[in-house]
Amino acid sequence: MARLNDNYLKLKAGYLFPEIGRRVSEFTTAHPDAKVIRLGIGDVTKPLVPAVLKAFHDGVDDMAKGETFHGYGPEQGYGWLIETIIDKAYKPLGVSLKTSEVFISDGSKCDCANILDIFDLSCKVAIGDPVYPVYNDTNVMVGRTGEADEQGYYENIVYMPYTAENNFAPAYPEEKVDIIYLCFPNNPTGTVATREQLQGWVDYAIKNDAVIFYDAAYEAFITEPGIPHSIYEIAGAEKCAIEFRSFSKTAGFTGVRCGLTVVPEELMGTTKDGEKVSLNKLWNRRQSTKFNGVSYPVQKAAQAVYSDEGWAQVKEVIDYYMENARIIREGLTEAGIQCYGGVNAPYIWLKTPEGMSSWDFFDKLLNECFVVGTPGSGFGPSGEGYFRLSAFGDRENVETAVARIREKWGK
Repeated sequence: MARLNDNYLKLKAGYLFPEIGRRVSEFTTAHPDAKVIRLGIGDVTKPLVPAVLKAFHDGVDDMAKGETFHGYGPEQGYGWLIETIIDKAYKPLGVSLKTSEVFISDGSKCDCANILDIFDLSCKVAIGDPVYPVYNDTNVMVGRTGEADEQGYYENIVYMPYTAENNFAPAYPEEKVDIIYLCFPNNPTGTVATREQLQGWVDYAIKNDAVIFYDAAYEAFITEPGIPHSIYEIAGAEKCAIEFRSFSKTAGFTGVRCGLTVVPEELMGTTKDGEKVSLNKLWNRRQSTKFNGVSYPVQKAAQAVYSDEGWAQVKEVIDYYMENARIIREGLTEAGIQCYGGVNAPYIWLKTPEGMSSWDFFDKLLNECFVVGTPGSGFGPSGEGYFRLSAFGDRENVETAVARIREKWGK
């Protein structure tokens, strides 16, 4: 019988969303007339905007005619999409990229996991706590870690707490690490890093010969001036950072699937013999071997996001979600609940009231307010005592949910 990958048996985080589903199902079965409002999931609810949908349809129509049909495309993505992204998304930030440094994919979640293919298992990894579970779990899956302790921390991973006590600005790892995961705007806390803070991380990575994995999936939601949208706005980042971006939350592509990864040609890794090798070349080799590229119609739709008409429509949807975030943040703050995030990100990270645990607050919110969120402890031990609410929802439902919570905890 085939031997399985025992590392999968170490995983603990799969408990979170099945358990949420179980508790919600149990509640709705017992209370079939209750109108449950879900503000937990990080999925968009608005449809694709008209300009993007038209481009999508045009791309599909091209597939129906011999002269415009497209089979296999470049594994790295079509040049016209890459050039559009460089021109519209990066140049306005003062960032210059080569077309060979941008790789189109079916989503940043996949890339955040697949990038591990080009790094040795001996690499020491540092991740945030609380954290987007993909960072932690994929390192467990590939065999980089030992078992988890009682708190949920895995051996051989360095955890960097993001808490109110350190203003969600974790300290640099005290031990030598090779890979550092950073996510700003942050999921789940909704907080951001300043230019000075990111410069500190870049300087630290260069000094310690480390690589930063920079997840910028929510950069389009930044509203405050001066907050960096890309790690490459920071001097020296091209020598130490890989950036992941996504169309999922920016343009409603969660069901369409399109993202991108930037791997600068200056970025190097080291062989066991000490030879410097381009990570860009290794990632290109990986993608060319294991990936067949994103479909032509999807890439046409992605390009339309950056048209003048498309971006105006996309920005309108982003503004809608961020108004939801404002309503949640201000409504809960007025109710006496301490809130973070929700200004530059579609997530509100709140301190559970009355000293409740994350799961106790989940149950109370569900049973007394008919509102579903995500327990902070599900994102890591430092998330205990916190709770995440998502702004990806219908305005009426958001207002109703806030009103219910204020009625329960209002002062």
